Amino acid sequence: MTVRCSTEWRPPGKGSDRLFLTGMGILLGAYALLILLMLAADFAYVGGAGSDGSFLRSFVRAFQSPEIRSAMTLTMISCTLAAILSVWVAIPAGYLLSRFNFRGSRLIDALLDIPIVLPPLVVGLSLLILFQFLPARVREVVVYERPAVVLAQFAVSCAFAVRIMRAAFDQIDERCALVAQTLGCSRRQAFFRVELQEAWPGVLTAATIAWARALGEFGPLLIFAGATRNKTEVLSTTVFLELSIGDLSAAVTVSLIMVAAAIAVVMTARTWGTKNLNL
Repeated sequence: MTVRCSTEWRPPGKGSDRLFLTGMGILLGAYALLILLMLAADFAYVGGAGSDGSFLRSFVRAFQSPEIRSAMTLTMISCTLAAILSVWVAIPAGYLLSRFNFRGSRLIDALLDIPIVLPPLVVGLSLLILFQFLPARVREVVVYERPAVVLAQFAVSCAFAVRIMRAAFDQIDERCALVAQTLGCSRRQAFFRVELQEAWPGVLTAATIAWARALGEFGPLLIFAGATRNKTEVLSTTVFLELSIGDLSAAVTVSLIMVAAAIAVVMTARTWGTKNLNL
């Protein structure tokens, strides 16, 4: 197919270009406005439209709840552990998929997308069925216990971390490592001294995105870990539990706490260079 464009130079924003860019801007603005309106509605509801107190009082009441404090503590710990495990797996996985075209690499590459494209409930159900084939002692320690929270979060967040690390290694010139090897470094030394150093912004980004993704997990947690108060309850399941007992104000307040944490993590990821990766 031959594509022909006018050779006459026109400044941006002139003629049909202005209509084209305006249409794209409207679509971008409409979606951004939708997100902004959703957040504004949450703040308005907590601030008095749907609660019995002020905005600050709603948050104070949430932080005073032993159940919510327990959920916050478990969320911080489990998300951090899931992010660490995700990066620990994503670095070698991303490196191998980026640098080598081995037999079965395409199949593995496709398998790593399954946790991303599958419905979250299916991921949790699959984990639950998997542990039915393991010894009863293992099931008693993991299923519906706190280790299940970390495992469920890791199962999904690791897939995102691998994609980020592969993109990071794809953008690193392999010749730098080859030069290091010609100067006497082994492949392991070249990896740690050259390539991993160059990919460090990607490592930080993978960790923050994995943490944020673990924060938002719900389906796998509900099926594989349950939502037991002061045991396996995290912030995402707190929203569900508060809704189930009809406390919409508490559910929205906890949602805003999660939004604040997610925004902080996303902004950190942007600062560390996510926009420089071809994700």
